[in-house]
Amino acid sequence: MTTFDALFYHVFQHYKNRKSKKANSIAVFYITFLQCSLLLVLGVFFAGFFKSMHVDTMSAGKVWTLFALAVVFIHFKNWMKYGGRKRKVLNAKMLKNKKLNYSIWLLWLLPLGILGLAFVLLQAV
Repeated sequence: MTTFDALFYHVFQHYKNRKSKKANSIAVFYITFLQCSLLLVLGVFFAGFFKSMHVDTMSAGKVWTLFALAVVFIHFKNWMKYGGRKRKVLNAKMLKNKKLNYSIWLLWLLPLGILGLAFVLLQAV
């Protein structure tokens, strides 16, 4: 089980009791948001690195288009991965861990903090 699987399960379990019909959609959105923010930080970091090394391979418009395509791909990958059977397998594996170890506020602040870091790095570039 990966870290993303554990985070998905914790978000899913939190919203399962409150919004039972939308819990899976919220958890898939959370994992997609987290992975896309990590991808954005990596992209901004490498853009700054390549700019300082005077490497000019792609225009900014093409990079943002590539990022948008990656976001769509990540969303559909997560939608397929956590669709039904995978979630049931995760539920069976995590039944031993009844207590959630993470605060839901901390989980939602994690991608927002990563986006803040990407914004700071983007201003430095």
